[in-house]
Amino acid sequence: MARIGIEAAGLRFVAETNPEAPKTVAAFTRLLPYRQKIIHVRWSGEGCWIPLGDFELGVGFENHTSHPSVGDILFYPGGYSETEIILAYGSCSFASKMGPLAGNHFLTIVEGKEQLRALGNKVLWQGAQDIAFELL
Repeated sequence: MARIGIEAAGLRFVAETNPEAPKTVAAFTRLLPYRQKIIHVRWSGEGCWIPLGDFELGVGFENHTSHPSVGDILFYPGGYSETEIILAYGSCSFASKMGPLAGNHFLTIVEGKEQLRALGNKVLWQGAQDIAFELL
């Protein structure tokens, strides 16, 4: 497992890669360091997402779920909705206006999890925030 540093909205986290999603992990780590904007989800509950439009990471579904736990980070390769990365900070059921979705669980936050609610609240009430991922 590799460790990924995440900085979002002035908060720092450490995530570990998930061995159950090796293709997604490999493709994502090739993008590092990776910077984007993170916004609050619309249909999924307590989560934040990075909308990626028609971006293709070059992976299909693996180790996918519709119900991420707090600190789980999923990659949705597109199809019914746009490509995205979603981070659960609370109760989350991954969905879009088309209905339930499933994303590849490829990262899990292992340090800083106690700050996730603060991140979610900041994104909800203050809008889009910068997020950066880097290999540690």
